[in-house]
Amino acid sequence: MGVRHLPNLLRDRLEQLPILILYLTDGCNSRCITCDIWRNPRLNMRRELVEHLADEVEALGVRWVVLSGGEAMQHPHWPAIAARFRERGVRTILLTNGLLLRRQAADVIEQIDEVVVSLDAATAANYEAIRGVDGFDLLLDGIRAVRAGDVPVTTRTTLQRANYAEMPQIIDVAKSAGVNAISFLTVDVTNPYAFGDRLIATIGSGSPPGHGPPAAALARDDIARFSDLLDRIERDYADDFASGRIAESPAKLRRMVTYFQAVLDGAGFPAARCNAPHLSTVVQVDGTVRPCYFLPVMARVGDDESGLPRLAPLQEVINTPEALALRRAYRNGERPECASCVCPLYKGPRALLRL
Repeated sequence: MGVRHLPNLLRDRLEQLPILILYLTDGCNSRCITCDIWRNPRLNMRRELVEHLADEVEALGVRWVVLSGGEAMQHPHWPAIAARFRERGVRTILLTNGLLLRRQAADVIEQIDEVVVSLDAATAANYEAIRGVDGFDLLLDGIRAVRAGDVPVTTRTTLQRANYAEMPQIIDVAKSAGVNAISFLTVDVTNPYAFGDRLIATIGSGSPPGHGPPAAALARDDIARFSDLLDRIERDYADDFASGRIAESPAKLRRMVTYFQAVLDGAGFPAARCNAPHLSTVVQVDGTVRPCYFLPVMARVGDDESGLPRLAPLQEVINTPEALALRRAYRNGERPECASCVCPLYKGPRALLRL
């Protein structure tokens, strides 16, 4: 199966699409300080569009479908959507803030292959300060509920000034909930396209609303403390690094220090190796299509000249002249967003052969 994906690495036209990411809804039940999507009126992805995409996964060689949002579990039909893709033999991953995991644990256990849940604090008070809702204990109860059903769970923490010092405690909390993997990435404060129409908090920064340099980024007096903290984490959690329970290596975590330093200096971001636009596509709730979380819209599974809905084949949409030009530009180092990407994805030939 993996051999079918190898030509993606050789040209900008995509014949295969290993990863399909769906923003099922713009609704969200968090009120995060680093995101304004919850201020938008809720729009759910049409079932017609979901069915259209599900019908294409076999021909495109889709291996993973990632259900995202907003908060994917707020789509009223998300379990049926997950089931639709699993019927097609696609591994289905749920990205969630976790607030509905406990209530809908039975659906998750039945329909989801893997859960990735946001865990942005180690205490209830700091969770509420960052996420804007009192949901810390509810989140952990939800993780335990789906783990009881043997669904793999990865926690993902977006590190920022408000929580980086809690990193060891976050690891302990995640382990106590029985998660399979613990992952960290830095808050994105440079990219105007990241995750769609979401604003990064700039309170206290003196900057206008939008993407950074916001209060969420580490200040200069935080950098040395963060570096020392990572040294301690490498020592104290050596077994978790060796087993892969902490997903990133110590070296990769130290790239975060370089990133935050570069945010302050305006240059010197760590080199990002990435071929996500050759392996993935994001379909937003309204049918617009992006090559990854961090690059702009390149096409639309949408309206024809009369303004009526038209569901174009996804293979056609991901290979428009605009899409080809965008892939060519990032591959040639012409997209400035890629230089400061906080979450690059790279899969080489050997990894693709294992798909």
